[in-house]
Amino acid sequence: MIEVLYFAWVRERIGVPRERIETEAATVMDLINELKLREERYAWAFDDLTSLRVAVDQELSGFDAALAGVREIAFFPPMTGG
Repeated sequence: MIEVLYFAWVRERIGVPRERIETEAATVMDLINELKLREERYAWAFDDLTSLRVAVDQELSGFDAALAGVREIAFFPPMTGG
């Protein structure tokens, strides 16, 4: 089981802040593709990956990051600020 966290507009589009997912996905991208097939709201949330960032076990990662042994994945928009 992996705890998946959604922040900002990702959470708004999917409709939940977090969920526990049972998955056989090998990478973050595999998980995204799995989620997109679930329902339209996931497909909408993950439609444009250029405006999405991911953290794996609280470390900023890429979509090719392996999921073996991972406990938590967070999806969020790029951070801005000053």
